[in-house]
Amino acid sequence: MHPGPVARRLRLKNRDRRSLQKIVGRRTAPYAVVLRARMILALADGEGPTEVGRRLGVTDRVVRKWRRRWESAPDPLALADADRSGRPPVIPVEARCQVVQLACDRPPDERGVRRPRWTQRALAAATSTTAMHVSRSTVQRILSAQGLRPHRVRYWLHSPDPEFGKKVRRICRLYLNPPKDAVVVCIDEKPMQALVRRHPDGRSRDGAVRQEFEYKRRGVCHLLGAFDVRTGRVLGQVVRKRSGDAIFNFLQSVARSFPSRRVYVIWDNLNVHHDGKDRTWRRFNQLHGGRFRFVYTPLHASWVNQIEIWFSILQRRVLRYGSFGSLADLRDQVLAFIRYWNRYDARPFRWRFAGKFVRPSSSLAAA
Repeated sequence: MHPGPVARRLRLKNRDRRSLQKIVGRRTAPYAVVLRARMILALADGEGPTEVGRRLGVTDRVVRKWRRRWESAPDPLALADADRSGRPPVIPVEARCQVVQLACDRPPDERGVRRPRWTQRALAAATSTTAMHVSRSTVQRILSAQGLRPHRVRYWLHSPDPEFGKKVRRICRLYLNPPKDAVVVCIDEKPMQALVRRHPDGRSRDGAVRQEFEYKRRGVCHLLGAFDVRTGRVLGQVVRKRSGDAIFNFLQSVARSFPSRRVYVIWDNLNVHHDGKDRTWRRFNQLHGGRFRFVYTPLHASWVNQIEIWFSILQRRVLRYGSFGSLADLRDQVLAFIRYWNRYDARPFRWRFAGKFVRPSSSLAAA
């Protein structure tokens, strides 16, 4: 009996064989890609298309198809499905590019009215001035595909401080490498309102808390806080008014908490934080043997003060959804949270910023 034609062995490089074996052994690889990788490995071992198809449960035509695909492009990536042609696009590429270009530019004035930003409907109207009509939903899909949101506005605040970078780097050095024989504390003031809800909180059927919208204001007070960068502990004092005398007395308590140690005070440029005519902080430093160093943040750079991070924790946990019947109730709740924080949650913040700003290249800035 005639044995039949000898199967043509597929030539396979060792590197490609290892890649295909990894695909076969990968549990998360698509089944179709694994099946095709097994076809190529079997053909490289000398098996024929009919034998390979019978063993893998496919026809020999399928095996020959993927052998031709591999021979034309010997790459494991060629085993994936090719892109289908699909329905021809209704909106041409020129119209899509026009929508993107308009979205990246400032909208022109219309009949003497200055438009600060685009809307999807305005972009559709501006693009439809050509022969191609583009709907608002089409504009939305085009912008979403490019990750553009021209209707959104992000605020930013420029710091006019000429020594902005120098001051930020000094503060970051104190955060990342605090002196071993000194204490670094971040100090600031937070205004607080004693708000009491007209009706008690409840719960909806889905478990969410329902809070009464209307409230009564019982007064305003201020929290003077000091955050220890090394330990994460907080010193706090609630006062009715944020005055120079109140801050002076609070700094006295900070000095008593850290006796006989140098103290670096990081705070902002509030007027009561500077000496003034009576040289308040120079006299304060003389009373404590000159062991205080006052470091000022740049103008409009409160984010570099770590006490602001702790204030945000206080706002989320206590103040935002709290209901306080009086100023005394608010003071007691805030001081109780400070005691709880120092006992259970006190920890230093993981500060990574070193004061080095990454500036965009000239090409990106020009774009």
